Amino acid sequence: SGMTTAAALIQPLYDRNQEATCYVGNLDAKVNEEILWELFLQCGPVVNVHIPRDKITGDHQGYGFVEFRSEEDADYSIKIQHMIKLYGKPIKVNKASQDKRTQEVGANLFIGNLNEDVDEKMLRNIFSSFGIVLSSKIMRDPDSGTSKHYGFISYDNFESSDSAIKALNGQYISGK
Repeated sequence: SGMTTAAALIQPLYDRNQEATCYVGNLDAKVNEEILWELFLQCGPVVNVHIPRDKITGDHQGYGFVEFRSEEDADYSIKIQHMIKLYGKPIKVNKASQDKRTQEVGANLFIGNLNEDVDEKMLRNIFSSFGIVLSSKIMRDPDSGTSKHYGFISYDNFESSDSAIKALNGQYISGK
């Protein structure tokens, strides 16, 4: 194809302030993003609510993250909301920075402008020089299987994702 090689665009899926983010655990299956948003909004302005879900079933694993605009509001919500009952189950609320499960959310990178000859294995090889790659995914056309020229990489920590951005953003990534 005549696609001109473009410089890779690499960016974090979002810059989350770890210190202003709460980990919320022991969630009932009926709890969704809206419910957490409404509940935690009582403690201060909420920037983001994320409940990791199973890609196939759409079910969550009983935990999520609430990011506040300020660390004070996050601290306050831990005092106020910890052990509050949602659908009869007491929720656990603590600082996300102290919970290892936050890493899967924060260390995900979006990789854009990929050449079509770049596959998952190659992406993993390039990015594994910066740390442990948990997953590498290239988005493809469901019918033809051809690359849509972008994908995602997950690291197990922020240091790795940060150094990958510094080293590779704006570089040419191709399979040649």
